[in-house]
Amino acid sequence: EELFIAPKAGSAEGIVHATMPLVFQGILIEDFWLRFEGGKVTELHAEKNEEALRTLVSMDEGAAMLGECALVPYDSPIRNSGIMFYNTLFDENAACHLALGEGFTNCIKDYEKYTLEQCREMGINSSMIHEDFMIGSQDLDITGICENGDKVAIFKEGNWAF
Repeated sequence: EELFIAPKAGSAEGIVHATMPLVFQGILIEDFWLRFEGGKVTELHAEKNEEALRTLVSMDEGAAMLGECALVPYDSPIRNSGIMFYNTLFDENAACHLALGEGFTNCIKDYEKYTLEQCREMGINSSMIHEDFMIGSQDLDITGICENGDKVAIFKEGNWAF
């Protein structure tokens, strides 16, 4: 299955499966997936602690939307250590990951010239939360689509394609 993310607010479409557990408010959420429609989580399931996942995406209006997309190769030092830290600050460096909630304004060129409100108008998500969850795996392929429609391999089998 695929998740399509375009560089504008409200454009995530599809299903994404977590490849590592998520610890949220001290609760371990395992084996979960999220369906995005119109940029927002519309359906979800977790084999363990689904109610905590539902709480997470309902914290506020922006909690069910993406605030980050990070590309981390499968062959990273943290993943290669074989240790699951159960702490996102470490575990996020083991795999490609997405975050629900608050987005980063410094992703906008010359962001310091804009007010927070202007950054929000340009698509930076607003939320009281920012929760990373890992999606990277050894078989993850990521394809970029250029403005002219050309397709470029970004990740192949979990690592950089170039």
